[in-house]
Amino acid sequence: MTARFDAVLVGGGPRAVATVLRTAARTEGMPLHLAVVDALEVGAGATWLTSQPAAYLNNTQARATTIHPDASTPMSGPPAPGPDLLQWAADVTAAGTHPFADWVVEEARGLRPEDFPTRRLQGVYFRDQLDAAVRSGRVRVTEVLGTVVDLQRDAEDTVVVLAGGDRLAAPTVVLAQGMVQARPSAEVTALKSFAERHDLRYVEPGMPAERDFTGLPAGETVLVRGLGATFFDVVGELVAEWGGGFEPVPGDPHGRLRYLPGGAESRLVAGSRRGLPYRSKPDGGTPLRPFEPRWATPEWFDALVQRGGLDFALDAWPTVARELARAYLEALEEYAVGAVRGGWLARLDAAADLADVEQVLADAVMDPRWAWQVDHLRRPTGGRAVDGAGWERLVGRLVEDELGSMSRADVHPRAAVNGAMGALRDRVASAGVAGAFTGVSLVRDVHGWFDADGLFLASGPPAHRVREVLALVEAGVVELLGPELTVAVDPDRKVFRAWSPITGRVVRSRVLLETRMSKGKVPDTDDPLLRSLLDSGRARIHRVDGAPTASLEATAAVVDEEVDTGHNLVAADGTVDSSVVVVGIPVQSTQPGSAIGATPGVPSPLLAGADVAAKQVVARARERRGARLRDLEAVAGR
Repeated sequence: MTARFDAVLVGGGPRAVATVLRTAARTEGMPLHLAVVDALEVGAGATWLTSQPAAYLNNTQARATTIHPDASTPMSGPPAPGPDLLQWAADVTAAGTHPFADWVVEEARGLRPEDFPTRRLQGVYFRDQLDAAVRSGRVRVTEVLGTVVDLQRDAEDTVVVLAGGDRLAAPTVVLAQGMVQARPSAEVTALKSFAERHDLRYVEPGMPAERDFTGLPAGETVLVRGLGATFFDVVGELVAEWGGGFEPVPGDPHGRLRYLPGGAESRLVAGSRRGLPYRSKPDGGTPLRPFEPRWATPEWFDALVQRGGLDFALDAWPTVARELARAYLEALEEYAVGAVRGGWLARLDAAADLADVEQVLADAVMDPRWAWQVDHLRRPTGGRAVDGAGWERLVGRLVEDELGSMSRADVHPRAAVNGAMGALRDRVASAGVAGAFTGVSLVRDVHGWFDADGLFLASGPPAHRVREVLALVEAGVVELLGPELTVAVDPDRKVFRAWSPITGRVVRSRVLLETRMSKGKVPDTDDPLLRSLLDSGRARIHRVDGAPTASLEATAAVVDEEVDTGHNLVAADGTVDSSVVVVGIPVQSTQPGSAIGATPGVPSPLLAGADVAAKQVVARARERRGARLRDLEAVAGR
């Protein structure tokens, strides 16, 4: 049996919600009937699952979250204003109750613009906006919980096939799956098998809301791999379980905390490729140091695009690195008077390559406490081995730098570097999509390491969560093992073994937690629908100059109501399936910025893509209904 709809949306998170909202805004007359399919929860999706722990936080402030486009977002559809997260929270607070749960009102009541809301609260916000679209009477939504495994054709419709055999047909299908998960690597498979054979505990990589990190053995060493956003959330969840707490250190000007043990702590030994956690967001409401590029100006980026076919590492990165170095030295001159030798700006002006930039930094900084190299973004020791004392000094500096950059983001030199990267990384991404770099360089450099540097510096966790982790480091509950973390099994002792070739430290444990997430690499995905489309040739990986990216290929889109296509799936032979629209993370190499949530007053690729999808949903639904009406009239006229 096949159920028929005006459109089927695969994925139930914010991109699907935004598409439903834009469809409602565009619909006139009889409401359109949409099916929204998600494996976990329609409205929230996996990232904002409403059942996840309260310790899991968004890394975007409450004032920077909406699901409704405003005039800043280019789109051809009609405006349809709605509440952003803050206004919604105020409305929930005024009502004093919420049908979902009491905690919704409690969290909404305390939400301030500078706060980082829980992911579950944001999930309820998305769900409420979906419900509001249905109440408008412009759309009907059938929610389907299940896993989509294939797309098929049925006359003029595309059929969405679910794992249980159910079939949902429509003239338009929108793929809005969000975060793409990877197939287990050979290493993960081997670690999981080893753990099962020897009764060890292994939590493999994946979405944190779908994993259980709790119930760790008190007093024992636990290995943790991954120091990004998930690591901070997991630590917050564990502290709550341990019964621990934090108190301010009296007189500390930067908000340092002291950890108060609850008595059930494990000893977390954590590491990653860099060996250091993601850099923090500044304290809420703290002004940032202004950044205006001196060399990497909009005109310079435009010139890169005009030249085209460049090598990012050779032709662009040295200039971006100059900006990072300038931001650091300018701030350091003011923050630590006497720490910087003069004349450095003229030398940066003349710097021809990255080696020149690093030499300027080495010569300009006279105080060893403030020595810094651009290379330290990826290799905090410059790739050199350090002894235990040297590593402890570096970790101690991390603590001080983070505390300073959180509380004094307007003047601290490390905060200045974070801000400069935040300003430049989107320009680099846009230049890459516009053809500034060769395909090989785009994949190897921009997607390979520059994007990761940007996440490390500019997409970190909230300040209060970082303060808590730093307090745990100082208390010895969390230990940083070192860079270039390697994990293996110890078959003789029947435990996991981790070591850092940089620090020489080796640690063994019966528990290994992976706080790493998949990076949205479609070629390695375990999503059954994407696998089926790729393996059958109905979709292909986007290539630039022949170099494969980590995304599906979809067509471009233009802001024009007369154009009835855009963001459509491209098959292996280059044909375009205009009935399938793909938005967001699986196609982010052709939709830059679509992986980022929408912010009021800021152009949103996510919401622009939803409008492109909704335009096609409405147009094809009208065409289909018109064709049916003509058929009925023809039959009646016989």
